[in-house]
Amino acid sequence: MKTKVYIVDDHFMVIEGLKAILQSNSEIDLMGYAYNAETCLSFLKQQQPDVILLDINLPDVSGIELCKEISIKYPAIHILGLSTFNQLSYISKMLENGAMGYLLKNASKQEMLTAINTVMKGKKYLSPEASETIKKPSNKDTPILTRRELEVLQLIAEGLTNAEMASKLFVSATTVDTHRKHLLEKFNAKNTAALVKLATQMKFVE
Repeated sequence: MKTKVYIVDDHFMVIEGLKAILQSNSEIDLMGYAYNAETCLSFLKQQQPDVILLDINLPDVSGIELCKEISIKYPAIHILGLSTFNQLSYISKMLENGAMGYLLKNASKQEMLTAINTVMKGKKYLSPEASETIKKPSNKDTPILTRRELEVLQLIAEGLTNAEMASKLFVSATTVDTHRKHLLEKFNAKNTAALVKLATQMKFVE
């Protein structure tokens, strides 16, 4: 019997890449994909896959929150977290909220298929890098950011003013300032310079 897989990710190129990998495997039935949590939950009301490849940073709801909701409503579904972030807090939160595994987006085709097969057997799967992170937890827990906070953080690191960021993101300067304050709180930083330094150390920005 084929393994039914569903993708939740808001990046077109990521979805196309995953589709190419999954559709080339005769043992997998790709049921479809969603760009956000709302579409995913609507789909799950009609039918349920065996495995969901779930991006942890969605535009409308955190992938971590969505993971928790799916795990409660549909406990038979195996969730594999997908992320570019290899930080302890992200990995831990996904596993704590029901994910069976954590896969980095640089995973090879073989690793992706191995991960799906592993969780289908009821076992947890962590990509090698994530497994190393779990074994060697950092002293400082990494903050979990929303998609918008990540965007604002990147622009702060580039030196843009609140007004410039507001124009670029099509939001008000007040909204940008709110995001900036949240970032300072989450990183426990006293000022913007300290924020950028910490974000660079934690590899949120280059």
